[in-house]
Amino acid sequence: MPVNSFENYYMSWKPERSKLRTPFYRSIASFLEYDIINGYLKPDTKLPPQRELADFLDVNLSTITRAFKICEMKGLIYAVTGRGTFVASGAEFAITKAERDENSPIIEMGIVEPLDTCNDVVAETIKNIVRKDYLEKLLDYSNPLGMPYHRMAAKQWMNHFNMDEKIENISITSGGQNSLSLILMSLFNPGDKIAVDKYTYPNFIELASMLNISLIPIESDIFGMSAEVLEMVCKASGIQGIYLVPSCSNPTAITMSMERREQIAYVINSYNLILVEDDIFSFLAPEHYLPVSHYVPDHYVYSLSISKSLSSGLRVGFIAYAERFAEKIKHGIYNINIKTSSLNAEIITELINSGSAFDIIRKKKQIAEERNAIYKNYFEVNKNENPLSFFRWLPIEKKYDSFYFEKNAIEKGVHVYHSDRFSVKKEDSQAYIRISLTSVKNTEELEMGLKILKEAVVKDL
Repeated sequence: MPVNSFENYYMSWKPERSKLRTPFYRSIASFLEYDIINGYLKPDTKLPPQRELADFLDVNLSTITRAFKICEMKGLIYAVTGRGTFVASGAEFAITKAERDENSPIIEMGIVEPLDTCNDVVAETIKNIVRKDYLEKLLDYSNPLGMPYHRMAAKQWMNHFNMDEKIENISITSGGQNSLSLILMSLFNPGDKIAVDKYTYPNFIELASMLNISLIPIESDIFGMSAEVLEMVCKASGIQGIYLVPSCSNPTAITMSMERREQIAYVINSYNLILVEDDIFSFLAPEHYLPVSHYVPDHYVYSLSISKSLSSGLRVGFIAYAERFAEKIKHGIYNINIKTSSLNAEIITELINSGSAFDIIRKKKQIAEERNAIYKNYFEVNKNENPLSFFRWLPIEKKYDSFYFEKNAIEKGVHVYHSDRFSVKKEDSQAYIRISLTSVKNTEELEMGLKILKEAVVKDL
């Protein structure tokens, strides 16, 4: 067999040499990471020997060694002396986003990062709290629902976004995903059905699957979920709940109109549904907009995470709930959370009470406005998409599965997400990509990524 002739030679992983960019070791590591976290390389798959892979790609052995080392440090692969290198078990869940590498050849436009440009303000707040004489009181097991003044700050934050609830029915959680887990485990049973947008938050899809809860996709238009279709489904089959992200739906970026919110609320009240309202993007909604929960006072659980609005690393969320759910929610908190970090909640409380939280969201909205203006130079924004959205939902002309499209995009130098990731039903004839505007390093990189998508990826398809 001639050197570098691998045409009929089996290898468990064959990255395309022509697609690599310098520095090669980082490019190889990026492609390996992509194939692992997206499930194209299954756990415990034995990777080609490093010398063999170096020969196949016509690079130095040290290049492969450095690439493997990067992935090993991320927990994606592991080496067994005398046996070789393998894909780690559970590696596809080991990380939700790659470590940002300043020298990475791939422009990240898949993950929606929260614009943590104001973490200097958060860090300064932490320093002030550390110097306080009651610090040790934030480190015990007391107040599992949240300290009273933390819940008062949560109430103030919710009021700013037009959600009014008495403090007794507000609790502190360990972030938005924790809130959703808590709500589903406390208020729903295996086999229950929850109505969702046809395209919705993928972590909610996975969470429902883990809990054996069925998600029923409901068609939407430019104003949000169709109330007419929702009512038809309620009449046809037993629906116990509904999940909405009304301020800026993930992934479609649609802001549900006030008229549609009232129409949806009518169906919720009529069919006694449990509303799970995920208002993580409330800070991007028009100031006069009311949450759907406002119209269904006996049927809601309202989740307000601070991960996108203030700081992603603190893992703090607020939930408010109708009186009839209070006992079950509190029981769930006692048995699922035991205790949410009072130290983290103290930091958020200080940011709210000092007014710094409002400065942070103003700055984030300014950055979002600038990046959306750049996006509009390349692609159209549909009516009723949130003008400050951290992401955009772009239709593509033909249907391609996520493997083909995402692989093609990353080979061009851009990481984006295909609509298959967000679809509750997989047989859709239309396809989209979600484009993050907030994960790029700067506006120059955003311009570069959008240009690639406009001129190469989307055009090719």
